[in-house]
Amino acid sequence: MSTSNRQVSSNNGGNGPESEEEFTATQLNINTSGTDDLLDEIDGLLENNAEEFVRSYVQKGGQ
Repeated sequence: MSTSNRQVSSNNGGNGPESEEEFTATQLNINTSGTDDLLDEIDGLLENNAEEFVRSYVQKGGQ
């Protein structure tokens, strides 16, 4: 799975990570946890929708 990071140049006023390495590591952790949650949600939806699709696709009488 590919992860892309976008660099933002701004003065954070000392409220955020002090170095670019800290910022990148923090962003990577945030992106990873958010991505995992999203993939779990998509997986659950696909499971439910696949069952419904197969049931509606199979013709009556097993044809």
